[in-house]
Amino acid sequence: MKYFILLLVIVSLGLIIYGFSLDASLENLANKYIGSGTLLIFLVAMPLFLYKQSKSRNFKDYMLTDESVRRMQGKEPKKPEDS
Repeated sequence: MKYFILLLVIVSLGLIIYGFSLDASLENLANKYIGSGTLLIFLVAMPLFLYKQSKSRNFKDYMLTDESVRRMQGKEPKKPEDS
């Protein structure tokens, strides 16, 4: 997966660079290369990278709860009140 994402990024950067290097008479074709390279980076490679990086993480670790704020401040956790 890592190498596939890297390949997608390299291909999309190649498309963008090739689009900028085309002659001014081929402006429509150049815009298509630049646009497809940009779409490939942001709509395919970026989501795949984010999925790969976040699949082993626990979302709860990144939430700000009362308990996590108290832990960061060095305070003791609140004790539940008995009714």
